[in-house]
Amino acid sequence: MSHKRMPKRKAAIAVGGVAALGAAAFLLPMANASQDGASGDTSAAGPRVLKASDASDLSSQLQKLLGDALAGSYYDSTSKQLVVNVVSGDNNVIAQAEKAGAKVRQVQNSTAELQAAAKTLKAKATVPGTAWAVDPRTNKVVVTADSTVTGAQWNRVESTVKSLGSGMATLKKSAGTFKPLVSGGDAIFSQVQNGTVRCSLGFNVTASDGSPAFLTAGHCGVAAKDWSDSETGQPVATVDQATFPGEGDFSLVKYNDAQTQAPSEVNAGNGQTVPITQAQEATVGETVFRMGSTTGLHNGQVTGLDATVNFQSETDPNGVDTVNGLIQTNVCAEAGDSGGSLFTQDGGAVGLTSGGSGDCTNGGETFFQPVTTALQATGATLGDSGAGAGAGDQSAGADPSASAGDQSGADADPSATAGDQSGADQSGMGGQSGTGAGDGSSLTGSN
Repeated sequence: MSHKRMPKRKAAIAVGGVAALGAAAFLLPMANASQDGASGDTSAAGPRVLKASDASDLSSQLQKLLGDALAGSYYDSTSKQLVVNVVSGDNNVIAQAEKAGAKVRQVQNSTAELQAAAKTLKAKATVPGTAWAVDPRTNKVVVTADSTVTGAQWNRVESTVKSLGSGMATLKKSAGTFKPLVSGGDAIFSQVQNGTVRCSLGFNVTASDGSPAFLTAGHCGVAAKDWSDSETGQPVATVDQATFPGEGDFSLVKYNDAQTQAPSEVNAGNGQTVPITQAQEATVGETVFRMGSTTGLHNGQVTGLDATVNFQSETDPNGVDTVNGLIQTNVCAEAGDSGGSLFTQDGGAVGLTSGGSGDCTNGGETFFQPVTTALQATGATLGDSGAGAGAGDQSAGADPSASAGDQSGADADPSATAGDQSGADQSGMGGQSGTGAGDGSSLTGSN
């Protein structure tokens, strides 16, 4: 792709973020040197100091090496080590994992047993407002029920979890309501019969036919076909593929103008961009950043993988929209952030905002579509390693830690859903300001 500066309108929609974050500062130097140096020595057996991206790579390698003996892994951001769960007492298996540089922990539940528990939940506890994911840190399936799960439905979920045993599954209550976060990267808009649908652009990609395109949430692509970069503007992109509900929540949307220059970067606000250089698998425990057109830039941690979420159906009052294979995090999000970018500090594209509960005042659970799965399913590829960065008008490699707020605490119910199309935030493209003022101290070593 060309590195030339885009026409103003196209430039606005072509980055997966929202422009202004007020007076937020960015710490450009990344604190990687000591980690990189420490992780370079592979001669000695034992846990290595790793960046989260390297830990993800190591986890994939060990999955192939250890097979059924591996029962998940997670990144310990304090010690900067990959911790792998092993169910076999085979000293050879343990030695292999340690030699590869991981910290080994022997656990009770195998991956097959955890997957069987998830199947039981699917068969007996699929009600709107529930979600579950494997937490490798506890070696259990964590089931979450939102505020709408009450009465007989609560009893149904609770009894199912109890039947699995306290050593296999746990149940927690969320104060919010799980919803796809449609209403409002950059804001994108579509006019439909009932009003305006608003989402956020995720990542620019190249479609399999070579045309410029972007990824966003699948429930956005299902809700509307034609998308604009302003609430009243003409459509500039058209949905090519959309998946929701079912095996994911992602859309491939092609730009109508084949000459659109769509740089592979996230707009982190205040003139700063983060070049996106690769698609990256999420790792439990790593710090990730989310950009969305409603709430701007926020960060938090990955808390679960292969999550199943049961949203209340927007078309059937008695139905459930179940989505599988999502990433669970404690990064906040609100209505309008759907489709927005989940990424790492060093330019790894991780996910697309799907839905969740809570807000950016009190926190909550948020779920993301893995980018790797979306790319594989659509045949698209990420752009050319940060096109647009270093062209004289970009500040590449920005560290988003200084303006991203760590999320924790109780949940609150976001005000809009995929069915709430009562109009978009008039601030539109680049008009939002970041609401997190976290010090970003947990970011060191997580990129």
